[in-house]
Amino acid sequence: MKLTILGCHSATPRVSANPTSQVLEIKNHTFLIDCGEGTQVQLRKYKVKFSKIKHIFISHLHGDHVFGLIGLVSTFRLLNRETEINVYGPKGIKELIVTQLRLTESHAGYPIKFHELTSKKSEVIFEDKKVEVYTIPLNHRIYTNGFLFKEKLGERKLDMSAVSKYPEIEICDYQNLKNGKDFILQNGELITNDSLTFEPTKPLSYAFCSDTAYSESIVPIIKNTDLLYHEATFLDDKIELAKTTKHSTASQAATIAKMAKVSQLIIGHYSNRYKSKDDFLIESKVIFNNTQLAEEGKTFEIL
Repeated sequence: MKLTILGCHSATPRVSANPTSQVLEIKNHTFLIDCGEGTQVQLRKYKVKFSKIKHIFISHLHGDHVFGLIGLVSTFRLLNRETEINVYGPKGIKELIVTQLRLTESHAGYPIKFHELTSKKSEVIFEDKKVEVYTIPLNHRIYTNGFLFKEKLGERKLDMSAVSKYPEIEICDYQNLKNGKDFILQNGELITNDSLTFEPTKPLSYAFCSDTAYSESIVPIIKNTDLLYHEATFLDDKIELAKTTKHSTASQAATIAKMAKVSQLIIGHYSNRYKSKDDFLIESKVIFNNTQLAEEGKTFEIL
C-alpha cells in the first residue's frame, strides 16, 4: 500500500502550497482522495497515470477539497477517456459537476457514476474481492466524511515442506488449501489446514480524516489502523479558532492517534499563517511520537 501526498495545505493555493489531494495505491487500485485546485498538475508532476484513476473520493464540498475536480473531469475527456469513473462524495457533488459541464457546453464523453453520500453513520461505499472502503463521519461546518481503506484478508500460504510429505496432494488441490480447507487422505485421515499452510499476510489499512473538529467518535472506526492522516490546521495557540472553524490542532490529532492505537500518524492541512511546519511535528510528538508531516510529493509505504 502506497500513499502519495499531492497537496496538504488549507485554504488558498500558493506557489509552494497546494490544497488537499492524495493518491492511494492499494491492491491494483489507484484511488484519488480529495481534489483541490491544481490536483491534475500535481498528478503529472509526480507521474501518476490519469488512466489508472477509476475511483475518486471527495470528503466535502469546500473549495480546497473539490475545486480541482471539474478540471480533472474535463482533462479526462481531452485524453479520450472511455473508462467509467466513480465519484464518491456528499449529496450535491453530481449537481456541482453536471452544472459546470452544462454551463460550459461541455460533456464528459465517458461514463461518470456519482455515489452521493448522506448518512451520518459509517457505511461501506466500495467493495470488491480485495478492498473495502468505509466512510468516517466527521464534525465540520458542512457535511463531511473521512475514508477508511482496508485490505481484505488474503489467501493462506502453502507450507510446501509440509505439503510435499503427502504425495496425494496435487497441484489441483492447492487452491482449496489456500482457501482454508482441510485435506482428507484416501485412507480417511484428516490433515488439518493449519498443518499445511501459513497464516495469510496481515491486511493493511489507511484512514483519511479530512477537515474536522476534535471528535473522539471516530476512534472506534479507525482503531488499530496502520496509517492515519488527520488534519492539523492549527497549533494549540489557536485552539479557540479551531473550535470556531471546526478544525483540529496538532496535539488533538495526536490524541486521536493515541486513543485509536494506530501505528503511524500523518498530519497536514496546515494553516498558511504558520511559517514553519516544525512546530506542528513538535506539538504532535509530545503525545504521539510516531508522527510525520505531510509534504507535497512525499510517499508513505504501508508495510
